[in-house]
Amino acid sequence: MAKDYYKTLGVDKNASDEEIKRAFRKLAKQYHPDVNKEEGAQEKFKEIGEAYSVLSDPNKRRQYDQFGSAAFDGSAGGGFGGFSGGGFSGFGFEDIDLGDIFEQFMGGGFSSRHKKGSKRQTKGDDTLVHINLTFDEAIYGTEKEFTVNIKEKCPECNGVGGHNSKTCPDCNGRGRVVSEQRTILGMFQTETTCSKCGGSGTVFETTCNNCRGKGLISVKKNLKVRVPRGVDNEDQLRMAGKGSAGENGGPNGDVYIEFSVKDHPIYRRDKSDIYIDMPITLTDAIMGAKKEVMTPQGKVKVEVPSGTQNGDKVKLRGKGIDDEKYNKKGDTYIIYNVVIPTKLDRAQKKLIKELSETDLEQEEQFKKFYQYN
Repeated sequence: MAKDYYKTLGVDKNASDEEIKRAFRKLAKQYHPDVNKEEGAQEKFKEIGEAYSVLSDPNKRRQYDQFGSAAFDGSAGGGFGGFSGGGFSGFGFEDIDLGDIFEQFMGGGFSSRHKKGSKRQTKGDDTLVHINLTFDEAIYGTEKEFTVNIKEKCPECNGVGGHNSKTCPDCNGRGRVVSEQRTILGMFQTETTCSKCGGSGTVFETTCNNCRGKGLISVKKNLKVRVPRGVDNEDQLRMAGKGSAGENGGPNGDVYIEFSVKDHPIYRRDKSDIYIDMPITLTDAIMGAKKEVMTPQGKVKVEVPSGTQNGDKVKLRGKGIDDEKYNKKGDTYIIYNVVIPTKLDRAQKKLIKELSETDLEQEEQFKKFYQYN
């Protein structure tokens, strides 16, 4: 069956060598079996490598463009194992560790990267924890305790997975085995990681019952975190090295904490700024008044000027949230909401009627409106 290598890498047929390399690097990271545990990821990883092995080689790419994947039925089309790794010459792997799995596909082209009888160190899994905060806890900071499920090194076997180690009989302690494959181009030797010992060069007489040979066990751990002032919804905090233990001496993973902040009954928040809708009476708006308002930085006296309109806004500089992350204080904005009474007693109605009969100075907008009505 014909294979579309350009489609596999997600590039155009006129893509440059650099574009092909970037596409391969991105997909290799995404589908590497050590990272992606989904079903079909390993097969996708093989297809990506096969496509790159052809398109990264100018001669092979010309043949492919002319004859399609049928030109490589004896090598690439046979399952990717026939390539010796030459198609990856010049490719930089400094930012992606393809590891032993790639070596199995590429026929030992990277064997020099691994020491004899040693397993590759792997960082432990990261863990994401969600913590709920009240509005005050978020803006003033607090401490929170929480429980996290992580994996730790098995105490029974000290994290190795078994007891009484001995030299692996399949690879004689090398950690790698050599196999031969006959193709139409001749005999190829392939060196891969030993499947019996996993590349360590040793096996155990007995498997650890506590961790069932995995070297890690699941535990619940109590942690405490200091929540800084000014955190907001979906902000994350990283606790380095507090995640699951690594494998083969690799570093621990990290714990990431994501915060969810409860709404305040009065305050509305925009980053480090606070907005407050302050209700005032009709007489306050007309005559003016002095009010006291509680901000995140304490009580502040504000003056409602006479003639205040509904929606007028006052800025209280530096009276918002003290954001520890950016080392700055936001502002508080007071938005006046003139409340029109819906029920009046007889005396109030009389006063309003008397007010309406006086010669009040009209605002400019009223004058303009009544000119045309």
